[in-house]
Amino acid sequence: MLGLIGKKIGMTQVFDANGVLTPVTVIKIEDNVVVGNRTEEANGYSAAVLASGDMKTSRATKPYAGQFKNANCDAKRTVMEMRDFEKEVNVGDVLGVDMFKDITFVDVTGVSKGKGYQGGMKRYGFGGGRATHGSKFHRDLGGTAMSSTPSHTFKGKKMAGHMGNERTTVQNLKVVEVNSEMQVLMVKGAIPGPAMSTVIVRKAIKK
Repeated sequence: MLGLIGKKIGMTQVFDANGVLTPVTVIKIEDNVVVGNRTEEANGYSAAVLASGDMKTSRATKPYAGQFKNANCDAKRTVMEMRDFEKEVNVGDVLGVDMFKDITFVDVTGVSKGKGYQGGMKRYGFGGGRATHGSKFHRDLGGTAMSSTPSHTFKGKKMAGHMGNERTTVQNLKVVEVNSEMQVLMVKGAIPGPAMSTVIVRKAIKK
């Protein structure tokens, strides 16, 4: 599966050849350096280990910085394994946005924006109780336990709690433009996470 580490820049809009406006998200694909390979013989699975995003060498511990020696590069902020990498790569290779030139649809994975502790209406879209005639449960969840049997709330019940800040994937986003000069990828629609957050861009698995 082809994939690279990128950084969400933000959203903008572009016009196509017919003058139709399309909202797009701009993803910066900084150089992805191959720092390792996982093989079926040695590890039981195949994967390419990619690193991206420069960091101060002084901030990298010796064990962390050691994994970059074979690739002859400085320490990188983000290191990820890409399982079943379709392209044949060697340690030290540098991959860029050109990998997506012949790809039409991608899946983007990131960490969604955190929204703190929220109630059921905001978190799950509950309707709430009536707002008039002396009601005292305008935004209440309603019943959550199971009466006398089994007398407890089942795990996974939709209730108030921490909203957002979860690993999220948006699938089948259309690639609008691949700009090799600026090393950016434009995809139609929105992707998870705040601006300047790290994302993983992969070739769509369902298209």
